[in-house]
Amino acid sequence: MTLCSCDDPVLIVVLLPSKLPHHSTMISNVTQLDNATLEMFTNRTLSNTLSVIYILVILISFPGNILSMVLLVFYTKPKTPTIIFMINLSITDLALGSFLPFQVIYHIKGYDWNYGETLCSVVSVMFYSNMYCSILTMMAISAERYFGIVHPMKYDCRRKHYAIGACLAMWALVLGVLYPMESTDLTYRVKELNITTCFDVLKKDMLPTMQHWAAFLFVLVFILFLIPFIITVSCYIAIIVCLLKERDTRSIHKRRAISLAILVVLVFVTCFAPNNIIFFLHIINKIYYEKSYYAAYKLSLSFSCVNSCLDPFIYYFASKDFRRKFRKLFGLPVSNSDLITTQHFRESLFSARSLSQAEADEEQNGLSPTLKKKESTI
Repeated sequence: MTLCSCDDPVLIVVLLPSKLPHHSTMISNVTQLDNATLEMFTNRTLSNTLSVIYILVILISFPGNILSMVLLVFYTKPKTPTIIFMINLSITDLALGSFLPFQVIYHIKGYDWNYGETLCSVVSVMFYSNMYCSILTMMAISAERYFGIVHPMKYDCRRKHYAIGACLAMWALVLGVLYPMESTDLTYRVKELNITTCFDVLKKDMLPTMQHWAAFLFVLVFILFLIPFIITVSCYIAIIVCLLKERDTRSIHKRRAISLAILVVLVFVTCFAPNNIIFFLHIINKIYYEKSYYAAYKLSLSFSCVNSCLDPFIYYFASKDFRRKFRKLFGLPVSNSDLITTQHFRESLFSARSLSQAEADEEQNGLSPTLKKKESTI
């Protein structure tokens, strides 16, 4: 993404002055991209690398998330908040996979977009909606699991309507923040190269003032990334500390939960942190030092899509209940550890099961409700 201005370059490439009329047709007559931007558009190594990454994401993510969606929707019961969050995560991943082929063609053709303004806006908005909705959903899963493990007796996982409301709120928030992209022509004609870019050059009058730009970027970087990142990491650190202190929790469940918590944080850091950090550094350097990190930003943006490939493996196949359903669906043998269940609780890696229907029987059998509920979460 590059911003363009006749007076001085601001963000990623160039920007139009906001007072110019008919900006979508006059931009090429009054502005000129800098040499670094033109070189990036002619860098075949970068464009081919991005195309390969997106192709691999499509080939891995699409079938994996379709399978995950089928198992979650039709085979996994009850629909706890975690399951609902995982379904939401699959929806965002499938939506991204549906539009990634346009990105592949766009980069193969050397940043030349031939599908019109509307589809450019749809693809761009869906691209960023996937990233930020995934971040918010991962935060919700970490918070749900935190309350299920660290405060099990205060948690009621049956309130699935709260999870549905949270998912709708996530989409409303992200789409609301991205509204300027939805209502703006994101294509830009580069006469020097005879190509039409999509979202790689932004018009300055997409927002009325620089204060609006500052607010827009603040929300993207801090509200939609940094705060969810801090919450996610804090929740998993608290979970790990709680499990390490709990002597009664089965060691195999404890190791599995701790290992996966660490892995989820690493994936969060690897997929989302580089893109948002480079994006922030690129803007600051472009505004104050006339330096650009846009090539690095484009590469980090492609790696953010890798999360959609890892979601089915990390969140779903690491779950005993999901793994058991997967093996049963394809007629594969089920390991003994996957067959270990309690009479009243079906194990799910990320979800705590409520004790309301089983507390009486457990107390009669001399079982600790708190411990039982923690084990159901693990």
